[in-house]
Amino acid sequence: MKITHAAVAGTLESGDVMIRIAPLENQEIDLQISSNVEKQFGDAIRATVLEILHRHHIQGVQLILDDKGALDCILRARLETLLVRASDVNSLPWEEKA
Repeated sequence: MKITHAAVAGTLESGDVMIRIAPLENQEIDLQISSNVEKQFGDAIRATVLEILHRHHIQGVQLILDDKGALDCILRARLETLLVRASDVNSLPWEEKA
């Protein structure tokens, strides 16, 4: 999947996360996390984000996360919504590739 334009998903409400994405010219992933629970869950947030990006073969993006204590399932849902909004696909491929 290729990220073609900037997009936003989520809110800044308590228990949610706002994620912004933009394409980069290089193939790096620039991940910036701002969270009020980063000391406790920063590594888990980072691992979840990188796992989803890897699963969808995403490279060359800047991601900015403003986390307000979102659960892992909310983080995943917001990120997957963001990927659809920022690419030229209508939906994510939900099936596992063999």
